[in-house]
Amino acid sequence: MKRLFSGAVLTMVAASSMLVACSSNTATPSATSGTASTAPPTTTAAPQDKVKLTMGSWRTEDTEAYAKIIAEFKKKNPNIDIEFKPTKNTEYNTALNTALQSGNGPDIIHLRPYAAGAALADAGYLEPLTNVKGMDVFSKDTLLAATGSDGKVYGVPTVFSSTQVFYNKKIFQKYNLQEPKTWDELVKTADTLKKNKVTPFAFGSKEGWILSLTEGTLGPSVYGTDFMKKILSGAANFKSPEYVASIKMMKDLTPYFPDNYVGIGMDDMRNMFVTEQAAMMVMGDWEYAVMKKTNPDLQMDVFPVPPVKADGKQTVTTWVDGSFSVNAKSAHKQEALKFMEFLTSKEFGTLAVNELQKPSTIPGVAANDPLVAKIAKNADSISTPYAAVVYFNAGNPTTKATLENSIQGMYLNKLTPEQVTEEVQKSADSWFKPKK
Repeated sequence: MKRLFSGAVLTMVAASSMLVACSSNTATPSATSGTASTAPPTTTAAPQDKVKLTMGSWRTEDTEAYAKIIAEFKKKNPNIDIEFKPTKNTEYNTALNTALQSGNGPDIIHLRPYAAGAALADAGYLEPLTNVKGMDVFSKDTLLAATGSDGKVYGVPTVFSSTQVFYNKKIFQKYNLQEPKTWDELVKTADTLKKNKVTPFAFGSKEGWILSLTEGTLGPSVYGTDFMKKILSGAANFKSPEYVASIKMMKDLTPYFPDNYVGIGMDDMRNMFVTEQAAMMVMGDWEYAVMKKTNPDLQMDVFPVPPVKADGKQTVTTWVDGSFSVNAKSAHKQEALKFMEFLTSKEFGTLAVNELQKPSTIPGVAANDPLVAKIAKNADSISTPYAAVVYFNAGNPTTKATLENSIQGMYLNKLTPEQVTEEVQKSADSWFKPKK
């Protein structure tokens, strides 16, 4: 099935790589002396100048993967060197914005998706990719993640992110547990684990993004896959009973969280899962490679979120995780655009899915790793958009941030689920206009 994505925003984060370019002298054809018996003079094709491009990104953990990707590109483009220069994700957008405003910045820019990338395009910092070959491989919904307000596409979407439930296979086998197919089965699984003194979910509310991600992953099990369309059309809103029920569900899960979960962040969650103190974790696919590297012996798998209603659908939550674009002020735009063309190829898609271990945006690309292949298959067939990122990451503060802060308040017993949804709706009302 077609992955569904449409557009609106993660916070932009960006890198401070400066443009570096070098060139070598062009060789001159050698002259030959001519006589009647001498063959006609020939000219030798001048070798292409060497060009060095810089590539900015927030993905410091992907340095090794991009070294392999760039090496493959260079095999067919030996005159183009690319230096992958990532910046710490929390510093990326300040560094990139500063560089772009001063007329610099990397030749190739890793864009945050939806409105964040569109903002850079609208400001004139990006080169439109109108004539790049291969862009027709992507669906219109996928391209929305890198489309400006003028309707032009400014980035090549590289990978999807998906969220689902990771679980420890060894712990499940020990207590004769199966992947739950319904919400009741999931709750029974959590009860069994708790009775056996195993923390059911590695979870913490210290970092806000974890809360919107968890609600975005589990919420569709309560309100269904079509509910967000009703909000977008104005037929429902965040105070509707279905959405209130999804927030109440988040509160009802607290007995299955670790002790002192309000003080637990991502590093603690990961540590609990990889050291086998917790049996499950609601998380994005990007953590798979990190956890596998941290504990190579960890036996983990994933399952989609089971529905609350008997006739509901299992789901994973997906969105475009990033796109690559070309700096409009790059001194080597043609070479950078050549790399954009490479990013549309199945060759890159195969490298991405196997080196980055995430679902590729290019259709028909298979992964070697069985678990990555399973994640990608679910993203293809049973995905629902991450609403807080795709639709509601605007406003000041954003509606996504308001959701996160309000759920934190609920976990501190300062807000009820109803008050959480009132705050979220108040934020949406400040900027969002339904399309009826």
